Amino acid sequence: MTRMSITNTPKTATIDDAGLVGRTLARAFDDDPMMRWFFPDDASREAGLGRYFTTIFTRQYVHHAVCERTASAAAFWVPPEAQAKAVPDAETIRELLDILGDRAPLFKDAVETAAQHAPQEPHWYLALVGADPAAQGQGHGAALLRSGLAKADAAGLPACLESSKPSNLPFYEHFGFTVREEFQLPGGGPVLWSMRREPRHPA
Repeated sequence: MTRMSITNTPKTATIDDAGLVGRTLARAFDDDPMMRWFFPDDASREAGLGRYFTTIFTRQYVHHAVCERTASAAAFWVPPEAQAKAVPDAETIRELLDILGDRAPLFKDAVETAAQHAPQEPHWYLALVGADPAAQGQGHGAALLRSGLAKADAAGLPACLESSKPSNLPFYEHFGFTVREEFQLPGGGPVLWSMRREPRHPA
């Protein structure tokens, strides 16, 4: 029987993990339709994504969300009591606009559109989960998803997310998510699928 690698056991991500988290998520989201919409240049995408994810992690999520990582993946979960705080402040927005350059208006429109479609009920929100493609199939993303869902289940609350990558939908459906809504980002942007999972009673 194969032993599960200790490297895919979730642990809390701290500010000291910013470099690892940024690099991991940059590689994980390189082929994501929404991130390619924001960072269309192949040559500079990885660097831009690295700056983007490092910024939102260090300035936003590490302070107001449940951030976990493995050796090759990271996930940011926002519980309902933190959702009002886990939004970019003015300085973070300035940094993001600088990183996004002329794509900043598209980013702003995307954020506002997604907010209009966000569920209003209390829920645990999966802001993102991503695994380095080099570690694909080793259970890193699944381990982080299970960890967050266990917390949502313990609170008796649904879990929600948006995905812009259709090939990821079966992965989330395997964990009990169903598509709640499908909508397109303005300006010819990609389609997003809003997904929801009912709470389960711990076994």
